[in-house]
Formats: sequence, structure tokens, C-alpha cells
Amino acid sequence: MRIFGKVRHRPSASWRQATDRAFTLIGDGRYEDAGALLTRAADLEPWLSESWFNLALLHKFRHDWEQARAAGLRAVALLDKETGAPDWWNVGIAATALQDWPLARRSWQAYGLKVPGAAAANGEPVGMELGSAAVRLSPEGEAEVVWGRRLDPARIEVLSIPLPSSGRRWGEVVLHDGVPHGERTTTAGPSYPVFDEIELWAPSPVPTWVVLLEAATEADRDALERLASDAGFAAEDWSSSVRLLCRSCSESRMPSAEGEGEHLDPHDHSEPGHPGPLGHRTAGDMWSPERECGIAAPAGLVRGLLDGWVADSPDSREWRDLEEVC
Repeated sequence: MRIFGKVRHRPSASWRQATDRAFTLIGDGRYEDAGALLTRAADLEPWLSESWFNLALLHKFRHDWEQARAAGLRAVALLDKETGAPDWWNVGIAATALQDWPLARRSWQAYGLKVPGAAAANGEPVGMELGSAAVRLSPEGEAEVVWGRRLDPARIEVLSIPLPSSGRRWGEVVLHDGVPHGERTTTAGPSYPVFDEIELWAPSPVPTWVVLLEAATEADRDALERLASDAGFAAEDWSSSVRLLCRSCSESRMPSAEGEGEHLDPHDHSEPGHPGPLGHRTAGDMWSPERECGIAAPAGLVRGLLDGWVADSPDSREWRDLEEVC
């Protein structure tokens, strides 16, 4: 086969050696050394799309989006097939990071995704309706999996209230990778992919608070979550929603905490029935009135929300120790 007048051939042994060594270095976090080897490989085989795909991948790991876009475009120019190549997905991620919306749209279409004709005033694709997914925040650190809404194939809006250790807030938009690492299933049956965060794409101005509640029943706790949601913000009972999982469990197919009744699985490394940030959802007869709750709301509103919640049922509700944590 000829590409631009050149005969395409299998990569040389030197190309394979340099590439294999480069990916070993990438695994060790030695990006500079890996970059030198991948650049050498591209010099050896400039007509091979994999040469530029690998460089684009390296630049993605380094969050060097200009270089990732440039290398990615060289890779797709040498592709044999028209749709479905992962090269286009990497170009789409780089274009999204750079807010190069015409290229992002072109990339998703070239990959084979349907992109509606509608666009925001700045050209940003809207209305792709990709549904819900989970995203693993800080995957290389104290990783935390939270729920969100997919805006497009490379961005998720965070709808859970992350723990303060993640450094993330409710309502933030994160750029994420294309290959899921794990799934979360629900009692209703559907499963949702878990994507790894690459970086923060759009920050949220809404701070995160932690507060200790005295909620006599689950209905009392639920009332606060509804009250916050009705105000356009969020509250989340961390005593019920947070589980500790090892990395292997987190990256596997795991049941979520959503659903009714007791949910105890052998992969849950927290203590069922124990309130606090390490506890998991328990059956009603094990309900503990003391709950640790995360709230995402402006400083001028959060105390009013809590006071209004108590005022609706003062005999069964109290709050104390409100603190801004992120």
C-alpha cells in the first residue's frame, strides 16, 4: 500500500525497541526520557500513524495539549480507515482541552459518534445526551469515584459532592480519558462506566461544607437533600454514600450504593453500620441518627438551608459543627 507516494511497511526493529522502551519509561513516570525515544521512533518511521499516535498519547499524559493536538493530527492523516480509530478520540480530547470546538466536533464524528447540529454561541457541541457516568477523581492520588453527567465524550460535570481530599467541588467539569476503568451497577440493572479524570476543565465557585446532623429517620435526611436540590445546590449524606475500596475493587465491576435495603458486598472495605465518612449504606434497623453530611452551597445560603430544614421538624432534626472544607 502507498501513502503519499511512500510504500508502507512493517516498523523496523529499532522502531519497536525504542517504542517498547519508551512505554516502560512512561510507566515509571519518566516522560522526558520517553519523549526523546518516541521522537526518535517518529524520525525512523514518519509514515507510520502509530509513531504519531504514541507521541500524541505521551503529550496527553503530560497535559501538553498543543503538542497532543499536533501529533494527533499527523496520526489521523496517515490512517487507513475512515472511522472508529482511537487516534481520533485522542485528538478529540486535546481539542476539548484547548476549546477547539470545530476540531472536537470533527473528531467525534470521525470516530463514529453522532454530534447534533446544535452548538453554543462559542461553537461548543451541546446536546450529545450521553447520560450519566462515574469519574475517578485524582486517579494517581487518593482516588475517589463520583457520579456525574457526560457533556460530551471527554467531559463530565460532577453531580456528587466530592470529599475534600479530592480538591474537587460539586458542579465542576473535569476532562476525562476515553477508556473506562471499571463499572458501577445499580439495582435497577443498568451499568455505568467509570472514567479517569485527566484534569480540571472548569472550576466551580460553590464551596463544599461538612456538617454533623441529627436526623431521626432517613426521611429527615432525605428532606435536607431535597431542600438543597430545590435551591439549585446539593447535599449528600457521606455516612451512607461513601465506601472505601481497594484499587482492584474500584477498577472492577462494582454495585453502587444506590437502591433499597441493605447492601453488603465482600469488596466493601468500610464498616457497615458505622456512621461517618467511612460507613456504607445500612438497613433501616441499623440507622444511626448522627450523620456526616456534605453540602454544596454558597456561604450566604448554607446556614439558612440548615435552619429551614430544622424548622420544618424541630423535634427530629438538629445540626452542628458546620465547616467549609473545599
